[in-house]
Amino acid sequence: METSMFFGTIWSLLPPILAIVLALITKEVYSSLCIGVGVGALLVAGFKPWETFVTFYDIMKGSMNLNILIFDILLGMIIVLMAKSGGSAAYGQWAGKKIKSKKSALLATMGLGVLIFVDDYFNCLTVGSVMRPVTDRYKVSRAKLAYIIDATAAPVCIIAPISSWAAAVNSYVPEDAGITGFQLFLRTIPYNLYALLTLFMVFWIIIRKFDFGLMKKHEINAEKGDLFTSGAEEFDKVEQEDSSKNGKVMDLVLPVAVLIASAIGGMIYTGYLGGATDIITAFSGCDAETSLIFATTVTILFMMVLYLPRKVVSFTGFMESMAEGFKLMVPACTILIFAWSLKGMGDALGISTFVEGVVGSNTSATVVIPAIMFAVAIFLAFSTGTSWGTFAILVPIAVGMFNPATSMEIMIISVSSILAGAVCGDHISPISDTTVMSSAGAQSNHINHVSTQMQYAAVVAVICIIGYLVAGIVQNWIVALAVSLGILIVVLEILRKKSLAE
Repeated sequence: METSMFFGTIWSLLPPILAIVLALITKEVYSSLCIGVGVGALLVAGFKPWETFVTFYDIMKGSMNLNILIFDILLGMIIVLMAKSGGSAAYGQWAGKKIKSKKSALLATMGLGVLIFVDDYFNCLTVGSVMRPVTDRYKVSRAKLAYIIDATAAPVCIIAPISSWAAAVNSYVPEDAGITGFQLFLRTIPYNLYALLTLFMVFWIIIRKFDFGLMKKHEINAEKGDLFTSGAEEFDKVEQEDSSKNGKVMDLVLPVAVLIASAIGGMIYTGYLGGATDIITAFSGCDAETSLIFATTVTILFMMVLYLPRKVVSFTGFMESMAEGFKLMVPACTILIFAWSLKGMGDALGISTFVEGVVGSNTSATVVIPAIMFAVAIFLAFSTGTSWGTFAILVPIAVGMFNPATSMEIMIISVSSILAGAVCGDHISPISDTTVMSSAGAQSNHINHVSTQMQYAAVVAVICIIGYLVAGIVQNWIVALAVSLGILIVVLEILRKKSLAE
């Protein structure tokens, strides 16, 4: 494929921005993404009709991640089986006796999200399928559930040393950085203001019992019995699914436990296959995608042994769940395919080259570099829908800017700001795979989730810019985090009073 005349120019931003704007305006994500990919193909092919079609097809085919699609489909089957077995209903009844309030249900959801720190994909879909019956009982809107899932997925993974994200960041650090990738990741954790403040914000909103912006509208509707506000028809099939009367709590809890254990075991094993000598290096060098497919496959086989002999689910019903699980995940898989294709168009148009040029011409003052990197990472992750791709582009740039012998701390702060900005941009992007999976896990209309989470993420993002300016000046994580946290508490209390007064 010849290099496009638009390569590395501002025009490379047109396809993702167009797709995002159309999605927010029309509230219809499939056509918006398709148009974005189509415009990208036109730019790559120089507006030649046949070449545009070939580019569209080749990039879409080459951008697909079959492992993630298989994982989604297998997890969809697990979700359907949990519903059919009656395990979800039984867990809801049990939790109804143990969890006595809406606040407790939300805290339990957050707690489960924090506990499942191994991988964000796994987190998004598992927490949703387990906690949805509980939050439904206490009239939590699906948009609020999706927000809590999303806010405890990537933010937890990016500060968890044993996770697929730590492995990704480790792989993006050049060998001549003066510090190993894993050591650098550990030192970025206390400076990762977006992740830490987001988790605090979720906790604060739950215990202070308030919401603001569009989320407040969704929560008011949920109190009236409308959990969806819009888009409920997408999930009618699942909501109306007949469940077994013989189901027990263990029919939900045991498969989830097997899923978690086999995922962790698979990651450790694939890490050792790659030459690791201890658990930490095993996680940093694991094959996360293969491990997740292994975990879902093991769990489905376990569910077969658990359900069929007890006649909780018939053999025919078990087999039918394969097709039903696939159908359940069709919306998520469709968005993922288009989102990956849009990223592929961005790569072909040289978005990274354009951003690198912008970054290189705006980093003259050392103290403001972390704040600049944070903003650029947000923009890049928002436009492309990928945190990991943003890491790959910006982390080597940040590391290369500084002499490790004299500027190690500011380098660590800058890398941390990139990680934080990438997660923030990923959070507010309609084309992000984790955002899509959070919607799927909560069974929430995707645009409802994006529009509500965007407002919450914006509050934290603005405070983070202030925090990274402070961090660049003092180069002390305790001061930067304390200042940021103090500002966040004040802002949230102002929003709470305003919300209660309305």
